[in-house]
Amino acid sequence: MKTMYPIHVILLFLLTIATNTLLAQQAAYYRIKVGRVEVIALSDGTVSLDAEKLLHTKAPDKAPALLRSAYLNNPIEVSINAFLIHTGDKMILLDTGSGELFGPHYGGRLVSSLRAAGYEPEQISDILLTHIHNDHSGGLSIQGKMVFPNAVIHVNKLDLDYWLDKERMEKADTVALSSNKKSFINAQKVFAPYLSAGKVKTFTEGMEVFPGIQRIPTPGHTPGHTIYVLESDGDKLVFWGDLIHVGGVQFADPGIPDGFDVDKEKGIAQRKRLYQEAAARGYLIAADHLSYPGLGRLRAAGNGYEWLPVPYSVSGRTK
Repeated sequence: MKTMYPIHVILLFLLTIATNTLLAQQAAYYRIKVGRVEVIALSDGTVSLDAEKLLHTKAPDKAPALLRSAYLNNPIEVSINAFLIHTGDKMILLDTGSGELFGPHYGGRLVSSLRAAGYEPEQISDILLTHIHNDHSGGLSIQGKMVFPNAVIHVNKLDLDYWLDKERMEKADTVALSSNKKSFINAQKVFAPYLSAGKVKTFTEGMEVFPGIQRIPTPGHTPGHTIYVLESDGDKLVFWGDLIHVGGVQFADPGIPDGFDVDKEKGIAQRKRLYQEAAARGYLIAADHLSYPGLGRLRAAGNGYEWLPVPYSVSGRTK
């Protein structure tokens, strides 16, 4: 006997399939050329974020008004981007996404994006971390095993010392946005197999880490937050890490405190300085949380800035 289902049940079933298919397609990659160097933006997916709580000021209506003017509904959905630098002899991954730390619905798509681009995790030779927050270092390990077994991890010693400090972890509260206890636990968990294998290399000063790639410590967001600068044949790309979370608000007013910053005043100072520099010099920016692929430039606009995404190009052009 054939079972007949009501039309609304069939439609719901088809909608579920379509939604799951869309979610499965969120992994993505996008190639650009910086001089002679290929850079690939890799999507780790997105994460939901309460921007009004994150960017709260003494003027409680300010962030909501800026969100409305940018056509953003709160909570917003923020991209989690990572970047692969292919120098020819090295495969360098800049940040690793969130891994399994945000559960099944958010983040965790970096390896799928990497494979879609034609590479395997075992091919990564080096990982440059901008800092140690869940959505930047969480993809290092899955269920206690190294995701990138042949990679050397490069991280600012100030960040590693901060997040691996068990005494500080025990004193941390459970709700702080910038450094809650769970963030300490996660950091220690994802780094453990690399530390055991002697695959973590720390630094404290700015210098050229590889030919054409310079690291510049920018403390504030975390104690060891670091940006990286790639230069090749006169082209320049600066990897910003977490100098920006919500472009529609923070570009309009870089002075708004960011709840994820460990040191909010230093965070504001870094944003103001580096936004101004980027707008004045016109170099290309790679940002971990601007809408994928997170590549573009800044232009001064009144008292704030305007984000100019790179134009889509099948050949990897950025202008």
